[in-house]
Amino acid sequence: MKSSEQVTSPPLVSAENVFRVLVVDDSKLQLKIVSAHLKKWGLSPVQCLSAQEALVCCKTQEFDMVISDWMMPDMNGLEFCKAFKALERETFGYFILLTSKSAKEEIAEGLAHGADDFLSKPVNPEELFARMQAGQRILEMEQALQDKNKRITETLSKLQALHEVIQKDLIEAERLQHSLIPENHMKLENGDISILFKPCGHVGGDLVGFFRFARDRLGMYSIDVSGHGISSALVTARLAGYLSRNNKAQNIAFERDHKGEFTHRAPAHIAEALNNQLLADMETEHYFTLAFADINLTTGHTQFVQAGHPYPVIVRKDGTTELVGTGGPPIGLIAGAQYKTETLELKHGDRLLLYSDGITECQNANDTLYDEDRMCAALSNHIGNTGLEYMHDILWDVSQFANGTPFYDDISAILFEFSGNRT
Repeated sequence: MKSSEQVTSPPLVSAENVFRVLVVDDSKLQLKIVSAHLKKWGLSPVQCLSAQEALVCCKTQEFDMVISDWMMPDMNGLEFCKAFKALERETFGYFILLTSKSAKEEIAEGLAHGADDFLSKPVNPEELFARMQAGQRILEMEQALQDKNKRITETLSKLQALHEVIQKDLIEAERLQHSLIPENHMKLENGDISILFKPCGHVGGDLVGFFRFARDRLGMYSIDVSGHGISSALVTARLAGYLSRNNKAQNIAFERDHKGEFTHRAPAHIAEALNNQLLADMETEHYFTLAFADINLTTGHTQFVQAGHPYPVIVRKDGTTELVGTGGPPIGLIAGAQYKTETLELKHGDRLLLYSDGITECQNANDTLYDEDRMCAALSNHIGNTGLEYMHDILWDVSQFANGTPFYDDISAILFEFSGNRT
């Protein structure tokens, strides 16, 4: 075995790594011997002759490693180790006990008090160096882990700040989307309109609404923009402008004739105009589906178009239901797409429902769809109620079917209840 003079191991420290060591021993000779080895390896150990003195030092500066004798008067190495480990520190402190003890029970006692390693006396320089290296590796790993945790914490803090900004934007977007939805109930001459709107998250792509073509003509629509989130909501906001209730010049359902007067577009032409507008003016990957109805409030005669949207439902006065429409492509996918204007007749007491697929495609825990049959059954079963109460009955029925499964799509619908044409 090499003597202490022959140990030529590389330094334990570098310019980038200042390694702070405290040596504690009530023997001045032992203290001097251990410290001399450490100085040869590039360290500048602090020396203390008692655990009490060492504890005072530890309260004023942080040491990376402590090498302490076990057997000392007043406060022994185990007691000092326990006190050292209890100190509030920013970093981990490595503790080596110098001892002549070798019994397993005593080693276990040392570990229980927080000791990280043991070194037998008399101290062998090669063994001391090896223990120091082992401790240094652990300290470096611990420091690397702390640095990573710090970076993770800083990153999480930045992400939290970004999340708060996004949440604020989403809340504002949700308010915007709700502002696009008309009042949820309105009485008209010869009819009532009721609206159901329940987004699955902060913002989505559903839009329902109505406007007057003329005193006796009502335009009513249900729209479902593809996707979710802010981008879908922005498209929805743009579409709300294209179907403005207050400005015929902005409403794509109107066009000017050669005299400059507003005339009504047929439902199919409205769908075609929206398709052209979306493809020409809006640089987006989104598309949307549409059901639009033009209702004569006097006669109940209704023209409608279906563009990739669920089939409109007529609920007759006696509770029977009819799905109407022959379909059509979604809007914003095919340039020059053609749509068909279809007709239906509403009689006194009949209802017309336009709705999004968030209702019929609602799933329960078994991945079963609510589907059109269940919806029509609910529409018939609750025929005794009207207006918003009727709409809430449908939402309650869908919720009971889902039985706690979250809604993965917006739920929206608009209902017209016809009270004219008693003949």
